[in-house]
Amino acid sequence: MIESMISWLLNVYWYFILARILISWFPDVNETAIGRFIIRVTEPYLSPFRRFIPAVRLGSVYLDISVIVAIFAYYFIENAVLWIVGSLLQVFGLA
Repeated sequence: MIESMISWLLNVYWYFILARILISWFPDVNETAIGRFIIRVTEPYLSPFRRFIPAVRLGSVYLDISVIVAIFAYYFIENAVLWIVGSLLQVFGLA
C-alpha cells in the first residue's frame, strides 16, 4: 500500500516534468495558471541540473540538454527510492 502510493506520487511528478518539457515549446502556456503551477512544482528539481549543465548553442538557438540529464537521473532516483522503501517495508514486516 505505502509502496504503491509512493510509486503513484513519483509517476505523477514524472508527468509534471514531461508537461514542463512540452510547455517549454509553447511560450504562451507559461503565462497560464496551469503553466505557472507546473513550473513552480518542477523548478526545484530541474534548477540544479541547469546550474551545472549549460545550454548548447546550435546556431542562433540554445538547446537545454539539462532536462534530458534530469530525466535520466529521475529514472534512477525513482527506482532507488522504490527499492529503499520496499526494503524498509520488508525489514519492518509491513510488506
